Amino acid sequence: MITIYTDGASRGNPGPGGWGAIIINTVRVAELGGREEHTTNNRMELVAAIKALGFAGKLDDTPMEVHTDSEYVMKGMTSWITGWQKRNWRTTSKKPVLNQDLWKELLRVAEGKAIEWKHVAGHSGHKPNDRCDEIATSYADDISTPLYNGPRDFYKHL
Repeated sequence: MITIYTDGASRGNPGPGGWGAIIINTVRVAELGGREEHTTNNRMELVAAIKALGFAGKLDDTPMEVHTDSEYVMKGMTSWITGWQKRNWRTTSKKPVLNQDLWKELLRVAEGKAIEWKHVAGHSGHKPNDRCDEIATSYADDISTPLYNGPRDFYKHL
């Protein structure tokens, strides 16, 4: 099992943003993060999931759990997306789905993978989620933060 945690942040909505992800397998942990100059929180939440799944998909075909504190990502992937596709990327009120480009990319990187989407409460003392938030907000604030990539046994945020 590969366990993934993701988070996104923006300073202003829109404004500068960042995303963070942690990918955990039985032996290793890798942290990822990035920044965009002009974005929204929801876009950064989606980018975090896209980048994490893209990275994890290169490892192997192991089933994955994706933990997100974003109800937008969670509900989008577990209930809304099927309807959006059936309605040609329109909402129930017939408006174009926001962030369509990223939803389509998330579908692409998730294709063929066994993924269970799980919601985790944000800012609740959950160590991996809190670390993702720290990574995402650091990037949004344009502050360099060291990212861990190494043995699981030495990772301090589990």
